[in-house]
Amino acid sequence: MHIGKKIKEVLEQRRKPVTWLAREIDCERTNVYNIFSRKDISTGLLQKIGLILEYDFFNDLSKECFKDGKPKK
Repeated sequence: MHIGKKIKEVLEQRRKPVTWLAREIDCERTNVYNIFSRKDISTGLLQKIGLILEYDFFNDLSKECFKDGKPKK
């Protein structure tokens, strides 16, 4: 999973602008666009964004790692 694309997708589903997320995580708008381009992200930042967007990104990541009940290598 490309976590940055997933964050962008959830932000769009919530119909929130990039500037809103930037204010919520206390950064510049350009940093949010940088987050969208990342394949991975720190767990602390992901947790913060998840709480703000009210979305469990960790659940999605876990599901991807354990497709068919087996760990993905």
